[in-house]
Amino acid sequence: MVEEAVYDRIKPQYSEHVRRIADEYSEYYFSSYVDLSDIQRQLVLIDRLIDARIWLVNSKGAVLADTRSKALLNVSDYADLLFSSSFRDGVEMSGVFAEPMMCFCEPVIYEYAVKGYVCIFVPQSKVDKDAVIYMDVINKGLLIIAGVLFLSFVGIYFLAVYPTRKIRNAAIEYAKGNYDYPMNVKSHDEIRSLADSISYMVGEVRNVDDYQKKFIANISHDFRSPLTSIKGYAEAMKDGTIPYELQGKYLGIILFEADRLTKLTSNLLDLNRMDNKGVMLDITSFDINKVIRNVAAAFEGICRSRKIVIELEFAAMETFVDADMSRIQQVLYNLTDNAIKFSNSDSRIEIETEEKGNKVLVRVRDHGIGIPKDSVKRIWERFYKADSSRGKDKKGTGLGLSIVKEVISAHDENISVISTEGVGTEFTFSLTLSET
Repeated sequence: MVEEAVYDRIKPQYSEHVRRIADEYSEYYFSSYVDLSDIQRQLVLIDRLIDARIWLVNSKGAVLADTRSKALLNVSDYADLLFSSSFRDGVEMSGVFAEPMMCFCEPVIYEYAVKGYVCIFVPQSKVDKDAVIYMDVINKGLLIIAGVLFLSFVGIYFLAVYPTRKIRNAAIEYAKGNYDYPMNVKSHDEIRSLADSISYMVGEVRNVDDYQKKFIANISHDFRSPLTSIKGYAEAMKDGTIPYELQGKYLGIILFEADRLTKLTSNLLDLNRMDNKGVMLDITSFDINKVIRNVAAAFEGICRSRKIVIELEFAAMETFVDADMSRIQQVLYNLTDNAIKFSNSDSRIEIETEEKGNKVLVRVRDHGIGIPKDSVKRIWERFYKADSSRGKDKKGTGLGLSIVKEVISAHDENISVISTEGVGTEFTFSLTLSET
């Protein structure tokens, strides 16, 4: 029964994934203006999010993109097996899959014709593994209940039957993905403790599911916007809507949007690595002042064009800290980039250090538009943009400050922000001084 419940949960989940991929990106997959390598990168990103192998296949059976193999195949001989149904289980392809797979397929329709297919492959063993996990939860719950009943007299045993049945029924519903199923166990013994533990577990699983849904929705939006701009301007130049003498301007916009996609993809992959493996740190002793100077120098060009001055003030000629230099450079780069985006022309940005005990405090301060009071607590959230329409640079991804927070937390250090609308914003983070 539990295995069937897991099946019923997985099938609509991956069917929805393949349908959304085919529907939302159909106009890009077979457009001559989008390079296959860009499509491959997008699909690899989605692969990592949903943990499934993804194929993009043209109408002749040639695999144009495969998220887990560089050796592209021609599967025309398997067309009836793969494309005749939206779902098949137990799919076996010698030399391609090491085990039977569940296959979810959806046609890609472009210009009123089927141009190919998007296929998602999930190992059959995933159902078995999930079933074992859910059965383990149920069995442990029943084991605890059995112990309670063994130590109790017959009357308590009969009183425990009803809440036990409710817990079991709830566990089966949760296995189906019905997280709203009420358990309502009102006893005051170990059974209630077990019910509370299961309820807590279900809440955590729900949070993960909600996060994944929001994550995919945000990715879809942030990828679709620049791709639409690139496609629109490219088509306008091709059909002559944009005259030749103005094409340089719009090519610049296309490059701008391409850079935005590159930055978004890079940040997503960085955060994905942090989620999966944590932030891997290479702790060394280095001069934080030198890193600050290098970061400031990297922004000289844009600061000159915006008439913004970066002022540096150090607590000492040299200040050595123990940290991951490349990660701290990334933190300073993101904070400085953020300060420039929200600074007015003819203003200044101040980066300074202050030594306190065995710590050094690094401050990045701008005199720009500031952050709304109700948004200050949310700026560390992924994809959150505090009234992004007010920024002078639309290239932001809403991920920079999330990466900053992850890196500083990985160092067991602190970061804070003070901001006033119309006055400016100040970020302060700590690092540990090297022992001399």
